[in-house]
Amino acid sequence: MDEQLFFKKLNNLCTSKEIFYFLSSLEVMSDTMASGALQRISEVEVDDNGLKNPGLLENEVFRALCFQFEFESSKLSNTGLLNALQALIKLRIDPQSTLMASLLSESEERLGKGQLTAENLCALGESLLELEGPSCATLEQIVNHMQEKDIERWSPREIVMVYKILQVTVREGKHCQNLLNRLNSVTLCTVSQLSPNFASVILNSLVVLRQTRAVPLVTALCKHSVKHVPCFTDHELVNVLEAFLYFGQKVQIFTEALERHVPKSILTMHPQAVSKVMQYCCEKMILSKPIFDAVAEGFISNADRLTTDQIAAYIIPFGTLNYLPPSASSLFKKLETVLHTRLRHFQPHTLLNLLHSCVLIQRYPINFLPKIFSPYFLQKLQAQPPGLNRVVMSQLTQLFLTVTLECPFYEGPKLLSKYQVKAVPTLHSSPDVHLCKRVKTGLLYLLKKRIYFASEVSTPYFYVVDIEIKLDEEGFVLPAAQLEEVHRRIALCVDGQNRFCAHSHNLLGEEAIKQRHLQLLGYEVVQIPFFEIENLQNTRKMAEYLHKKLFPCTYG
Repeated sequence: MDEQLFFKKLNNLCTSKEIFYFLSSLEVMSDTMASGALQRISEVEVDDNGLKNPGLLENEVFRALCFQFEFESSKLSNTGLLNALQALIKLRIDPQSTLMASLLSESEERLGKGQLTAENLCALGESLLELEGPSCATLEQIVNHMQEKDIERWSPREIVMVYKILQVTVREGKHCQNLLNRLNSVTLCTVSQLSPNFASVILNSLVVLRQTRAVPLVTALCKHSVKHVPCFTDHELVNVLEAFLYFGQKVQIFTEALERHVPKSILTMHPQAVSKVMQYCCEKMILSKPIFDAVAEGFISNADRLTTDQIAAYIIPFGTLNYLPPSASSLFKKLETVLHTRLRHFQPHTLLNLLHSCVLIQRYPINFLPKIFSPYFLQKLQAQPPGLNRVVMSQLTQLFLTVTLECPFYEGPKLLSKYQVKAVPTLHSSPDVHLCKRVKTGLLYLLKKRIYFASEVSTPYFYVVDIEIKLDEEGFVLPAAQLEEVHRRIALCVDGQNRFCAHSHNLLGEEAIKQRHLQLLGYEVVQIPFFEIENLQNTRKMAEYLHKKLFPCTYG
């Protein structure tokens, strides 16, 4: 039978029984056809759980095919040999069997003689990775042969396979940067031809291989990934998001693609993929309401099936980005139920991060704070990395300050003073130096003397105020150093872009809680957001703006 007709008929068959019946009707076939038949059998009979019907290995047609490959391996074409090897690996044939030994031996002999094409080398590499894993010594030999080939003529499949092999050989301590540089250049020209799977595999390899200098390729792949978002498997999407995070990529149209995909798929997405989406949004400061609302609904439905790390990954970004979804009541009710059931399963630092994120958005974990403030839990925190570092102690301090100021009815254990810090470090929202300078210049113009305001003032309550102004009982401004007769304190919060979610006027959680607490501590909080002052063209206009903000009764 003509090969083209053979493969056309073969590909229409959907069970091994049909394939065996078809093969038994043929008097003769080439080794390429025979290996193609084995591949088709592996396609229809193997799924994620392995071989569907182990009995097929005893079929006489199957055994006859294997017999031919075992005893005539030296007569096979490269394609027939390597396709058969791949199919038999997929069918879980014993790697120690004489059949597999014969095919592997023949493949390695041809490799040593330099008889394999680039496509053959890729097929062999794929088989060895599947069979022996990254420690296989022959993989390095394949890479050496690959370097001698004409990379410019490789197909996308061959390019992807070389990245896979390099990924594992470099992980084993081998370095092939020259080959990688050539490969990265060639791949850049083929990006538009890459399937979702190939784009995901290459991005993952670039992360593992730490190709931070391959910026044009990374950028092109990230942009190419946008159109594939609905087609990615969960595993592929995780790889792509990890690459976006590792290389610092932030593409608006990619976020928009996620906003279309996640709400439709939330109930079928793997929790690890959802966790990675939330990590991407959190680290990039992207408050995407469509994504967050969908994830909240997904949590309410699936929380009982999540691991403790996944629970934290779903919830923490709500606090970090200071957002309560429409389903907030059900969301936090579900979280409380899960915590009551599984509290002891959480790692100490994961639990602290989770509860701290809740207070940022005024959800108070009163029932769980006695555990957090207990000496036993604090010892466990200290014993596990990163231990009781400054950030961890500031989270504990902020939790304690929250229950003191916002939950006066709390009567449980208090946080011992030795675990409290005197100033809460702001992870994301340190002062915008340029913006503060402009505000101070405007204040100087308005108040005439520098003595009437102080900057970066440490309070007794752990927070640092950007600019503080003191007033007496009649509303007159006092020198900043004066301690007596202070009737009112104004805290100016000079909020640069870094204190807001990306492309948004929504304050981050850590800045929102700071301003809330300062108010509860008696300060008059006056927010000076960047978007209100960035277009003020001169000092006089800035002074007018500050006058209106600080002293509205005397303005005009």
